Amino acid sequence: MTVLAALRRALLLLGMPVVLVAAWWIATAGSTDFFWPPLSTILGTFDDTWFHGRIASDVLPSLGRLAAGYLLALALGAGLGVAIGSARVLRALLEPVLEFFRAIPSPVLVPILMLFAGIGNGMKILVIVSGCVWPVLLNTVEGVRALDEVLRDTARCYRMRSHSRLVHLVLRGASPQITAGARQALSIGIILMVISEMFAASNGVGFTIIQFQRGFSIPQMWSGIILLGLIGIALSAAFHVVETRVLRWYTGLRRAQREG
Repeated sequence: MTVLAALRRALLLLGMPVVLVAAWWIATAGSTDFFWPPLSTILGTFDDTWFHGRIASDVLPSLGRLAAGYLLALALGAGLGVAIGSARVLRALLEPVLEFFRAIPSPVLVPILMLFAGIGNGMKILVIVSGCVWPVLLNTVEGVRALDEVLRDTARCYRMRSHSRLVHLVLRGASPQITAGARQALSIGIILMVISEMFAASNGVGFTIIQFQRGFSIPQMWSGIILLGLIGIALSAAFHVVETRVLRWYTGLRRAQREG
């Protein structure tokens, strides 16, 4: 990559965020509104608010619950999606039920989950799972269903073992759709992480933001919202790295097809 290409890529990545931050800074520079403080005031409270104890007491517990719920939803959605997508009768039988449960917003399940799972970490993880599992599950079903029948027949003719067929044919062939569902689930998981911490919680980023709002600590509340945005950017970048490695074969194939 040349220096010019690197600079162009950096401008594309950072151009719009810089413009938005500058617009926010200018728009609020002389603000006297209690609920819309200057961005300089918000950023001035960021260090004292989050980097003096709350990283360990609030941020890390939130990320731990998010990781547990997201990974559980990923395993559950991919496993059930492969099973349902591979069986035409099972898919036809369960499709109306899956669409019904997918249409139920996960936040409305919080009171029900509190009754069965209590108010601890288990409930918060279940809330994340209840929302993240559907994009992964439905995308996996579609990915498995769309596998090339010629490849299926070839695997049967060569008498591939079930494990090899699952790993090298089904999961690899459906991996573009699975990763698409996983990316959708990640953004949903961040939202549900915050929502789950607004109910009967004692720590977490969502809990702390609500406490700031109730205590009229508005700059600190805005700093928490900015922190959530930064967490989302960091997780998206990490996901992109993993996605690039997992789908290297797919992107290489698409590139070869375009060049051919």
